[in-house]
Amino acid sequence: MVNAQRDDGEPEPGGEELNVADELIGLDPDDPETRAFADHLRRMQAPANSFTVEGYVRGFSEFANSANRANGHRRLTALILVGLLLLGVLWAVWQTLGEVFSTFGQ
Repeated sequence: MVNAQRDDGEPEPGGEELNVADELIGLDPDDPETRAFADHLRRMQAPANSFTVEGYVRGFSEFANSANRANGHRRLTALILVGLLLLGVLWAVWQTLGEVFSTFGQ
């Protein structure tokens, strides 16, 4: 039976197993494509709570992993999206620092 693992390859806490073995009957367990499919099934079955910090971090991790696997225009789109997010963060930090220095600099 295939053990449940997180995206980073570590087993799930508590030793719980997600039932993906039924989906892999007749497939070679050593085949890289079968392993990738099993990982995909685990991610699909894993509960995702995006209302916690851990959920947000997991979401960013999944985005980064999928962006690294992408090719062509999808990779370019992911890079543009990350660049825009970083520009937004830099703008917010600049505005905040300007406000702080104007308030306490007097």
